[in-house]
Amino acid sequence: MLLNGSEIVVECLKEQGVDTVFGYPGGTILNIYDALYGHRDEIRHILTSHEQGAAHAADGYARATGKVGVCMATSGPGATNLVTGIATAFMDSIPVVAITANVTLPMLGKDSFQEVDIAGVTMPITKHGYIVKNVEELADTIRRAFVIARTGRPGPVLVDITKDVTAAVCEYTPMPAAEPERLCRFTEEEIQNAAECIMAAKKPYIYLGGGAIVSDACREVAEFADLIDAPVCDTLLGKGGFDGRSERYTGMIGMHGTKASNLGVSQCDMLIALGARFSDRVIGNPGKFAEGAKIIHVDIDAAEINKNIRADVSLVGDLKLVLQKLNGKLTRQHHPEWMGTIAELKTKYPLKYDDSRLSCPYVIETIDKVTGGEALITTDVGQHQMWAAQYYRYTRPRTFLSSGGLGTMGYGLGACIGAQLGQPDKLCINIAGDGCFRMNMNELATASRYQIPIIQVVINNHVLGMVRQWQTLFYGKRYSQTVLHDKVDFCKVAEGLGCAAIRVTEKEEMAPALEKAISLKAPVLIECMIPEDDKVFPMVPAGAPISEVFDGEDLAGKNG
Repeated sequence: MLLNGSEIVVECLKEQGVDTVFGYPGGTILNIYDALYGHRDEIRHILTSHEQGAAHAADGYARATGKVGVCMATSGPGATNLVTGIATAFMDSIPVVAITANVTLPMLGKDSFQEVDIAGVTMPITKHGYIVKNVEELADTIRRAFVIARTGRPGPVLVDITKDVTAAVCEYTPMPAAEPERLCRFTEEEIQNAAECIMAAKKPYIYLGGGAIVSDACREVAEFADLIDAPVCDTLLGKGGFDGRSERYTGMIGMHGTKASNLGVSQCDMLIALGARFSDRVIGNPGKFAEGAKIIHVDIDAAEINKNIRADVSLVGDLKLVLQKLNGKLTRQHHPEWMGTIAELKTKYPLKYDDSRLSCPYVIETIDKVTGGEALITTDVGQHQMWAAQYYRYTRPRTFLSSGGLGTMGYGLGACIGAQLGQPDKLCINIAGDGCFRMNMNELATASRYQIPIIQVVINNHVLGMVRQWQTLFYGKRYSQTVLHDKVDFCKVAEGLGCAAIRVTEKEEMAPALEKAISLKAPVLIECMIPEDDKVFPMVPAGAPISEVFDGEDLAGKNG
């Protein structure tokens, strides 16, 4: 059938099973928006308040559903406003297709109004980028974009289309969406070698990353942990990949990981990294990370092997496939002495905080209790993010969404909107600090416009908390540009944007406020007022060995 380029875009989205698109229109992409209007009953378009919000919403939709998220923007500033969201998705391996429109082909390269080489701008932060200058290539390009975004290690793909291509006509033939292949580069010999190494270990430890969630390997991970009788720690993005209530679980590893995890990994003789990339925030000093352990590294991306930490054994492939093979080679192991040592570490070094007053850990624990641990949590970046990782017990995958690699302040609200639309039966709660929230709080207008029943929790300490923590500990309490004592009233802002608002100042108010917010089934802001000098502990100084993890009591003893 003969269709113009804009209609081809929409038909290709339908081929891929896309039901929701996040975006913001403009001059060069008007033809595509006109085509979307004719298919508004098949593809829901969510008009965000800012293009960055659209990119984060597409990211949140993808993380919550496992499907490809889609965002759209016009040329020039519309396209460049997507960049932070695209980079966020790239760093965390999230499948997103960003569709932009550009000036007409004759106007390219002439500094035309709102012209920018967005494919060039995003080249380092996408798996691939296209600029489509011929309508005959449009359908195949979009199809390839979706395949690339979700195949192997997922990531964002950009498709930029000149405006004349969106109007040009050509023959269109529908095609079913291609099924992504699971990457399998390991051999039987490598699997056997890994199994033998694991069975020779006396003190194995599992270090779990986001790859477990991406590959849908959580069941295989649980089976593997039982087979080898090992404790499990996770990264920020690995939350929910292993049951956070399991006796084997020791909490997060790294800069703000638990003492049990950091000290346990430092004592193990075999560290098995599953879908994790040995980030600097995890390993601290690479020369002193798990010094006495052999390292087995399983990852879908061969470029991650030996990049930060040298592995003794490596397996490249989809984690689900690797573990299915590996579990079949293992005989059940028993390490009672080692598991006893880990249990002692957990007992000796529990997470703790001052529970005499309202604090972020108390807020997080209350959310966990009131929701029964069944909520889908998104966060921004900073102290509240670490507390949300520490004090909410995640039992299932795709229930904790946060910017890990890029550390994007302002990520959470857009992501929460996308997650709620992708998982409408889930209670979706975004937790943000006041510094993060003010960056993209305009997206409350998006939630209000569509009556998306998200709950926005603002942890308000009137400072940039994590930066202030560093200034306190390492910069002589010189609080340069981290104090936010101004006249901004977040409850009034939320009400002005069409949302309900509740302010919490005492512990006893938190549970009733949350229960009321849930009952409203509408977008609600809960502002929680906490002290400005609360700190996230445990902590490892940047570049120090993770075995040097310390908490508030250690700090008080040192200073005393």
